[in-house]
Amino acid sequence: MAFKLSPSSLSLMHECPRCFWLDKHGVWKRPAGIFPSLPSGMDGILKIHFDKFRERGLLPPELCTNGECKNLKLFNEPELMKAWRNNFKGIRWEDKNGNVLHGAVDNILQKGEKLIVLDYKTRGYPCKEDTHEHYQNQLDIYNFLLRKNGYKTEDYAFLLFYVPKEVTETGEVIFDTTLKKMKVDVKNAGDIFNKAIKLLEGECPKKSCEWCDGR
Repeated sequence: MAFKLSPSSLSLMHECPRCFWLDKHGVWKRPAGIFPSLPSGMDGILKIHFDKFRERGLLPPELCTNGECKNLKLFNEPELMKAWRNNFKGIRWEDKNGNVLHGAVDNILQKGEKLIVLDYKTRGYPCKEDTHEHYQNQLDIYNFLLRKNGYKTEDYAFLLFYVPKEVTETGEVIFDTTLKKMKVDVKNAGDIFNKAIKLLEGECPKKSCEWCDGR
């Protein structure tokens, strides 16, 4: 049996290996919580926002003001970006046994021949010192996938946080932005994938959580 994995499903593995095993074997699926529509809506308009600058060969102002982005440009392959952003397609890689790992990126920057992952995050309050660390595996997996598809990537990626700051007298919501540069580790991504496949090819874990108890 071959399995299809993504950063979100691998995140479930870390939460509860049993829920993960049951889900990927089609036995039972953990009920999904209510997903707030605002972050999804923000994600959509941010992609449109960035694409307008991509068409002109420019960086948006929230990146131009950051010295980390000097000499960078937006990856100018619109059709490829369309596929890579698609949650049902994304960037894909299949191992020799037919197991698939895929992930949908928000955006890609480029420096020379190397690509740099840029992921947007919308939050309701300012970031804590360790907020960015929660997204390490996700960024590692994106870079792993790019390299498996023959692309060179830098050893770092970016998280761009948008946090609401104020509402103007005319009703516009103003956001503060914080760009966080993070070192990536593709070996970590490979280790996570291998751990997941080994778990799925074994017996169902016995230790349960409040969701899968009794399943």
